[in-house]
Amino acid sequence: MKNSTKLLAALACCTLLGTAHAEGPFRNPDNKNLKDVSEGTYPVPYKMPVVAEITEQLHRIRAYMDHATPTKVVNKKTGAPITDFRNPVADAAIAEAAGDYGIQVYEMGVVHAGLMSAAEATGDDKFTAMTKRHFDFFGQTLPYFRAQEAKFHLERQNSFARFIDPRSLDDTGSMCAALMRAKAKKIGPDLKWMIDSCSDWVANKQFRLADGTMARKRPQAVSLWGDDMYMAIPALAEMGRMTGERKYFDLAVANVLGMSERLYNPQLNLFTHGWHEHVPNSPRFYWARANGWAVVAMSDLLDVLPKDHPGYDKVLNQLRGAIKGISELQSGTGLWHQMVDRNDSYLETSASAMFTYVIAHAINQGWISPTVYGSVAQAGWIGVTTKINDKGQVEGTCVGTTLASDQVYYYNRPVSVHALHGYGPVLLAGAEMIKLLKNPKVSVEYKLRTYHYQPKDGGKTDYREHQ
Repeated sequence: MKNSTKLLAALACCTLLGTAHAEGPFRNPDNKNLKDVSEGTYPVPYKMPVVAEITEQLHRIRAYMDHATPTKVVNKKTGAPITDFRNPVADAAIAEAAGDYGIQVYEMGVVHAGLMSAAEATGDDKFTAMTKRHFDFFGQTLPYFRAQEAKFHLERQNSFARFIDPRSLDDTGSMCAALMRAKAKKIGPDLKWMIDSCSDWVANKQFRLADGTMARKRPQAVSLWGDDMYMAIPALAEMGRMTGERKYFDLAVANVLGMSERLYNPQLNLFTHGWHEHVPNSPRFYWARANGWAVVAMSDLLDVLPKDHPGYDKVLNQLRGAIKGISELQSGTGLWHQMVDRNDSYLETSASAMFTYVIAHAINQGWISPTVYGSVAQAGWIGVTTKINDKGQVEGTCVGTTLASDQVYYYNRPVSVHALHGYGPVLLAGAEMIKLLKNPKVSVEYKLRTYHYQPKDGGKTDYREHQ
């Protein structure tokens, strides 16, 4: 019995590691009875999250991102720094980041959203120091690269091509939303020219269907991508908030409804990755990150959409349905699968973090009940923490993925710590879990070896028969 007790104590200590390299099985440290034969073990830590631990994990990611994203101009042929911004040269470019962490790509817009949310959750402005540094750099160098383009006509070789010559929602939407959020919070300079450029593309120039639903001309002549719910809707929502003009909210709602009509399966409560106008009955493939983009987009819209807008309840009900379907497919590790409906596909981090964030956020906003969903978010976060390594890198994230027409492609997409898609969602998820743990309207009961998140006005529970 002594050896058994020592083993259980050791397993309890292991749960405190919480890094990508911790290995199970794990015993729940919240059960102090080490002789409890009814306490099981778990493949990942099963425990109550602690605000201080989450904060440390988020700082680890922030520090890694900060170090990995230089803000300087160099000669791209020689690597020599360029500091004289009076006369542009053709070979000037923003220095490449370590890994694949471009400072103007859409994934970085999500990182900034996560950093701003973390600052709000913790009260620590260190989280937004990187956002300020990046945006200050944009303000300092934008005139130089505009002059470079006017002189040399570099088109896509210009470091500011996404704003000087936008060509897609990927170029514009996510970063545009981040720029507007930073402006509202007075982080960095007012990058009005960049906001005007990207918002004009999203609102007026992106290819779309006759009903206003955002579309692409690939891989079929007229295709919808679930990804574009995020690439378009949050930017439109922020434009509505920033300008007060209802037309942007109208277009954002129309896109939720138009995308959902074509991509959402109400029997499964899941979004397929894409839809083709000329092949409307094509097979459906339920890629997890596409579902993540969809629910984050709807959540972002609801955050700023006036409650008296005629589309508010429609968007909310659509989000609730998707959350239900997603929650039912969570794996026994707390993570979700790459093909969310296929448990023989690998467990994927970016989508798992998106789902965790949206579920926790929906509880905090009062859109769904903490009952049941609170423990889903908790399990999701604990699963995600196993993918944060000691360097602050996020492991297990699927790399960039196109809209495809076979399962083999999706099943075998590689994962990489250099896939920036995972970093912003993990920051968002951690920040929202901190807010959930601090939520004065929610209490957590640890009873019978599990967790029950309860609304404080939901009535008193009774465990007298177990006492």
